[in-house]
Amino acid sequence: MTTIGEKLIRHLEAREVEFVFGIPGVHTIEHYKGLAGSSIRHITPRHEQGAGFMADGYARISGKPGVALVITGPGVSNILTAMAQSRADSIPMLVISAANPIHTFNQGLGCLHELPDQRATVDTVALHSFQIQTEDALDDAIEFAFKLFESERPGPVHIALPYEVAGLPVKKELPKLKQSSKPEADPNAIRQAAERLNASKQPLVLAGGGMRWYGVELTNLAEKLDCPVVTTTNGRGLMHNHGLAVHASPSLPAIRDLIEKSDTVLILGSEIGRTDYDMYATETMPDMHYSIRVDLSIEHLEKRHSDLKICADAGSFCRQLSESLERISRSGTNRAQLARKKAFDDLSAEMKFMTEMLEALRSTASKSIFVGDSTQAIYAGNLYYDHDRAGGWFNSSTGYGTLGFGIPAAIGASLAAPDERVICLTGDGGAQFSLPELMVATDENLPVAFIIWNNHGYKEIETSMVEAQVTPIGCDPSPPKFRLIADACGIPYLTSGLSAADIKNTMKQVANISGPVVYEIEF
Repeated sequence: MTTIGEKLIRHLEAREVEFVFGIPGVHTIEHYKGLAGSSIRHITPRHEQGAGFMADGYARISGKPGVALVITGPGVSNILTAMAQSRADSIPMLVISAANPIHTFNQGLGCLHELPDQRATVDTVALHSFQIQTEDALDDAIEFAFKLFESERPGPVHIALPYEVAGLPVKKELPKLKQSSKPEADPNAIRQAAERLNASKQPLVLAGGGMRWYGVELTNLAEKLDCPVVTTTNGRGLMHNHGLAVHASPSLPAIRDLIEKSDTVLILGSEIGRTDYDMYATETMPDMHYSIRVDLSIEHLEKRHSDLKICADAGSFCRQLSESLERISRSGTNRAQLARKKAFDDLSAEMKFMTEMLEALRSTASKSIFVGDSTQAIYAGNLYYDHDRAGGWFNSSTGYGTLGFGIPAAIGASLAAPDERVICLTGDGGAQFSLPELMVATDENLPVAFIIWNNHGYKEIETSMVEAQVTPIGCDPSPPKFRLIADACGIPYLTSGLSAADIKNTMKQVANISGPVVYEIEF
């Protein structure tokens, strides 16, 4: 007898899901029933939040939804933080949870792992949450989730399958897969955009994370327009080392000035979030003389003013727009070069030093995937850094801004690209949120370099308190002996000084280690 729980796994197999991240429990035994005989690999994190972050990191590199399977109650509440980060960054994540018996919903009967209202809890962060009571409802929910992932601005979707429903016999075959496609731009909108840009004397492109799969299209468009391209945090790695590229934060005064002096701003795949465009919390956003915005979500388009709003897939839009543009010389390279110089000058001495360290890391780990937590090296890179791989620079210090993201997200990224080096950048404070997940890297022998920038506390918060004339409190948690932590996890340990030369020499040692390594840089 095939059960609904087993059918769930068959649904995932049919959609080429490679991994499920989860911790089994008494409420998910029926959900696990079909896993052993499937093609899906189960990865066991040490905490459900880690499961969510691994699913997130996997999705960012693979382009496929990350899938997590958790128990009801604490499993759900533990993964909420990861779901919130994925929603903030529009990352496709499917969270499948158990649920208590249907007749106990919202009754407060003291059932094991009971939440007062599980669906209402998840609804605070999920794009959609489904409570499954029938086989048909499961089929519909799976179809809805993957259609959303394939055709709209993605994010976390939750499906709750009560364990007594998971054990019921299946009555129907798997439904046929339905093809979904992303929306195409209206030809009239493309014509309007082309007319405006052809007439523009100083155009500018702002490229966000929605462009990370469309590097060729973006480059072709930029060269046709001969204009600078500013990349946000999740857009870094696009147009590496290109004369028109400006890999600097729109929050920097120099970049705000570039935006405000441009007569037409084309915004591609960016939600224009405040942690990118108003990092310093000035409560102001850059003024745009005329803006054209392209996004998959009508809802997001309506949240901010744009003179021309286009609901479409950004890559397809770029291809169609390029065909309608005239090739006009606009001194774009000179504008970009000047903006880069001024933006770098805007950085503090400490941030300039950090960017030098990042350059040293990248020079010895070409085309690597850099995954970051909220730590000073990441803050510097988000301000100013030219990564050499599209989609290969991402972190949790924008959007929701959680700590503890780096280690598990790097593991998820490595599972998506097992033959490539992944660099995890985390502080000693953020690392302590998720240190147990290092054992997953050991279990899977993943080539992740966990680089810990150890400044013995929450340095950025301490500095902010001092600047606000507040006596720092709670900013100096003692870090563990990371050498001993690495040894306990069976992972090689390296350390070095702060100079670029020291980092380069140590990274050469990292390159000779096939599996995980912990590399501590102590301040």
